[in-house]
Amino acid sequence: MQVDKEIDLSGLNCPLPILRTKKALADMASGQILKVVATDPATPKDFDAFARQTGNQLLQSAQEEGKFLFWMQRK
Repeated sequence: MQVDKEIDLSGLNCPLPILRTKKALADMASGQILKVVATDPATPKDFDAFARQTGNQLLQSAQEEGKFLFWMQRK
């Protein structure tokens, strides 16, 4: 997957991963893809809700080595 921007939010707890993701997406053009790395166990649920509420598309999520990975496409 072609990623336009990547942010590592490891160590940050709710609501900071969502707030930083929102800020990063705001600086991107429509259709661009943001990869997010997070460690907060609440982030999978938070990112699902964030995508539904904002219209940005959660393309994929995964978990690797204790980290949560998300690929979001800017609406």
